[in-house]
Amino acid sequence: MKPLIQTTDLYLAFGGVVAADNINFELHEGERLAVIGQNGAGKTTFINICTGYLTPAKGKVYFDGKDVTAMAPRKIVRLGMGRSFQLPQLFTEHTVRQCVQIAAARRNKELSWFRSLESTIDAREVDATLELVGLLPDADEACIELPEGKRKLLDVAMALALQPKLLIMDEPTSGVASEDKFALMETVMHALDERRVTSWFVEHDVDIVSRYATRVAAWIAGKVAADGSPEEVLNNPQIRSEVLGA
Repeated sequence: MKPLIQTTDLYLAFGGVVAADNINFELHEGERLAVIGQNGAGKTTFINICTGYLTPAKGKVYFDGKDVTAMAPRKIVRLGMGRSFQLPQLFTEHTVRQCVQIAAARRNKELSWFRSLESTIDAREVDATLELVGLLPDADEACIELPEGKRKLLDVAMALALQPKLLIMDEPTSGVASEDKFALMETVMHALDERRVTSWFVEHDVDIVSRYATRVAAWIAGKVAADGSPEEVLNNPQIRSEVLGA
């Protein structure tokens, strides 16, 4: 099976700190990949290289068979690689519905000073996306007023409006109340399954990882130290000691 993402010999250092140490990695369609590791292990650096925010000193990144190394993030998005952020990237002066409308219009390259948002996109498509993540009742609310969990869901909804093949999520449950984390992940994973989107998420909560990932990759010092099923990786003695602190 052709990998959705493939990296070969990725290397990047910041001064004397090696953040990506010759990483060879593959992610296949349909997987739910959880990436774990201590702060500074290189997890976000790897995401930033794959999504075009950083250029590796050497190595290649392929997405769906296409070389995207050092390609501009907006071009990578158009190929089908979506991303949500640890701090949701929202249009805070707009409503929930308008945020998703803007994303959908941007996908279609139809944002214009001379046309209204409503005339450039399919309103039913926007509402279907909001309903999928449970935000349709909040559609006319100012997104700046949303609690953190709903802000995270809106960030995912905006990514889904771009119709991605892959969604990369950087700590989707950070900042969310502990009693709401599982409900949030249930909603997100159901939405991704409905849209047949492959997922890759960075997470520190072991319970979230063990419940929602089909595969776990553990980063230590810019390298993939372990890669396998949640049971294999989370019970690996080195990972328990150096990553989980057990």
